[in-house]
Amino acid sequence: MPMKKEEDFGTNPDGSKNYDYCRFCFQEGRFTDEGITMEEKIDKLVKIAVSQLGMTEEQAKTMARTRIPKLKRWQGEQRGF
Repeated sequence: MPMKKEEDFGTNPDGSKNYDYCRFCFQEGRFTDEGITMEEKIDKLVKIAVSQLGMTEEQAKTMARTRIPKLKRWQGEQRGF
């Protein structure tokens, strides 16, 4: 998710902005999809990018597989793809 405007960013428990994650993934200091694996997250984001952003599936997969593993959330998880 491109995060360019203040309203694009997630929020911390105190309501302040969290500049690491978008508003769809992180609200009030918690991930909106806790318990999801990185591969499940990639699949979910690919579907969103294709249906809502008009990307091809290949473009969306490339973007997700390049960016998602670099997020702090996934730094400790094995990358099995």
